[in-house]
Formats: sequence, structure tokens, C-alpha cells
Amino acid sequence: MAANRTPVPLRLFRLARLALHLVRGLAIAWLCFPKLSEAEKQAQTRRWSGTLLSILSVSVREQNAPKELPGRRTLVLNHISWLDIFVVDARFPATFIAKSEVRSWPMVGWLSTLVGTLYIERGKRSAARHARQIIAAELERGTLIAVFPEGVTTFGRTLERFHSALFQPALDAAATLQPVALRYLDAAGRHTDAAGYVGETSLLESVWTIVSTRHMVAEFNLLAPISVHAQTRRSLAEKAETAIAAALGVPGPQGSSRARDMPRRVPGTNDDPPGEPH
Repeated sequence: MAANRTPVPLRLFRLARLALHLVRGLAIAWLCFPKLSEAEKQAQTRRWSGTLLSILSVSVREQNAPKELPGRRTLVLNHISWLDIFVVDARFPATFIAKSEVRSWPMVGWLSTLVGTLYIERGKRSAARHARQIIAAELERGTLIAVFPEGVTTFGRTLERFHSALFQPALDAAATLQPVALRYLDAAGRHTDAAGYVGETSLLESVWTIVSTRHMVAEFNLLAPISVHAQTRRSLAEKAETAIAAALGVPGPQGSSRARDMPRRVPGTNDDPPGEPH
């Protein structure tokens, strides 16, 4: 709607602020992070992510969110946008799991690597096994891990089948799953597609759509935790799917929780490596 669009000069102003903020983030991650404690890194991440959302006029509305999350926990989220990462980090700084290609992307990849993103190299069984071991070890030492197991972004009006292999580290580390339902609303509280980084949309096109939108609300709903006790990774994927679909009010995906080729892979996407058992 025109009423929710920003004037072109404001869009350009937001873009300039965003570019400067990204450069500042790279400087902080490169120069400061190696000298900081874990608590100080998390505080910096919260502030930087919160400022990024403020620049883009995105506010966060939390539901059922405690002040702190217990240790040994994996956040499981539906995936709509590259903004999702900063919505999470503005509240609960997490280590995200991403495909290895993200590491080489300008700006996004550099920043992701500097703040400790864990990468999965698709297509190599040994590399995938090693990545799972690293993720499980991080969980055991109390690192909050976050995954987007759909392996593709949507507008939040549907939910794709969760890739079950991404639940294996939580099983290995006996880590509780924390499902999170994400959606984006406009200023009037209606669902908006403005945040969606979907299909053939480029990152620049997505950023332009967001800076062109007057205001958005990211609804961040923490659902009931799921114990991994006596579960398989497929049953965990199905439980998380069911909980998030119900919270979003969308149909659950059909079929079994199996890895498959997805139509689009994006920043923060987590694909089951080909050849991995499910």
C-alpha cells in the first residue's frame, strides 16, 4: 500500500546508513571481537543487530520470550528473510549454521565468518560428519545454535518440509529444541511480504523493498521446548514443523521429513548434504 511506502530520499538515506553500519560491523568483528569475552561479544552483537533493525524501521515483538535462554539449546526457526538472523541476534545472539558458499560472499560472508558462523560443506559425507561433531561440541559447551531447517525461504504463508539431518547435533548433544515462529507484519498488524527474500529476488532487490517500506514488525514467538529424549531426528523435525505451523496458522508440509533439492538457497540456508542419511 502507498501509505506504507517511504519517499525516495528516505530510502536513499536508509541505504547510506545501512552501508555505514555494515562497515562498522566489519570493523567491530575484525578488530574488537578477538579481544572480547563471550559475554562482551554477545552484548556487541545485540547492540549492532538492534541498530540495524532500527535503521530499517523494523521493530521486534516478542511472545513467550524469557529474559535468558537455558544452555544447551537449539533454536529452530522458519525462514523468511536475511533479516531473520538479526531479529534473533538482537535478543538472543546465536551461532547460525550456513552452507559453506556463504563464507565467500562479499560483506555478508565476511561478517558471518568473523562473528563465528558454522559452515556445512554440502556434498561431502566426511565434511558433514565433521560439521555435526563441531556443532554438537558447541552445544555441549553452552553455545546457542540456530538453524533454519526448511532449506529455503518463504513469505511465511506456508511452511516447507524440515531437513531432518540438521537435528542430529541436538540429539548427539542431548540439547533441547526451541521452536520459534517468525512472521512479519505491517504497521496495521497485517501480514506483509516486504521482508521476504524469496525466489529469484536478489539481495539488493530485497534490501530496496525493505528500505521502501515505512515500518515492519517482526513477530518472534518462542514455542514450547521439545525434549530430544527417546526421539529420532525425523520425529524431532516433524514435531518442530507441527508446532511452528500451528503457531503461524499455516498448513503443515506434506510428506516425510527428508532432504531434497530446494528451488532457492539463500544466506543462512541449511541444506541437508547430499548422500546424508535422514
